[in-house]
Amino acid sequence: MKSFCKLALASSILFAGIAQAAAGCLDDIRTAGKLRVGVGVMGLKPWIWQQEDGAYTGLENEILEFVAKDMGLEYEYVITEWTTLIPGLKAERWDIVMSGMGKTEQRVAEGKISFSDFYFMYHDRIVVKKDSPIQNIEDLKGKTLASTMGSNDSLVAHSLVEKGVADKVMDYNNFGEPFVALRNGQVDAVVMDQAVLVAQMSEMDDLRIVGEPLYFVPSAEWAEVQNKADYRLGSTGVALRPECDDLRIAFNSGLKKLDEQGERQKILSKYGLWDESQTNFAK
Repeated sequence: MKSFCKLALASSILFAGIAQAAAGCLDDIRTAGKLRVGVGVMGLKPWIWQQEDGAYTGLENEILEFVAKDMGLEYEYVITEWTTLIPGLKAERWDIVMSGMGKTEQRVAEGKISFSDFYFMYHDRIVVKKDSPIQNIEDLKGKTLASTMGSNDSLVAHSLVEKGVADKVMDYNNFGEPFVALRNGQVDAVVMDQAVLVAQMSEMDDLRIVGEPLYFVPSAEWAEVQNKADYRLGSTGVALRPECDDLRIAFNSGLKKLDEQGERQKILSKYGLWDESQTNFAK
């Protein structure tokens, strides 16, 4: 009898778990009427910003528009600070995070979140003034690099110094200050991701790119774990709660159609961000 009770209890727990897993999040979102999208980069080009008429535009807005339509969902943005994106997702204040967020093993483990398939690949570029004598990466020997404190770009810049490619790095507080320092002659080159760079170069016509793309590097604390991952660091997707697997599958289906119809390439090309690196997220 005791064995039977234990078996029945185990079965009920198992079936409850299966039912909960099967439930997912999509039904609740459809009942609520809209997909709530957490955004921490509102106004930051090329991701998303509002036009004078109040309409949203930008790279991620166009991708979301396509995928949401494919899922048969309307959506609304919930604007927040970057630091609250993952806590707010876990607290169910929004259903997904779509905010130029790259997947990292640290984010997955510490945030206890999952990611959709990828739609964008970050990488860094070396930027100099047009009249700079620096023509290739070898010319950075003994030079000073600028980047943004706490960013992936800073990790890449410091890795170049560690390899002896450059002499030192000056880290600044935001993404605009390194370019001011470059113009003022305080540094010789800027290391910055291509998304930020496109926005800066649209306003500064005295800059040029040197060398090939530089892929992101992990922090020392997470290097061992990150290096075992099957995707390149910089791969960017939508963040979701792990229990929303039905939503992840539906979003991935829309992203697949986006690719198959050539729309992802069109969108990224429109914002000056399509290149060979966007065709392969795997190592």
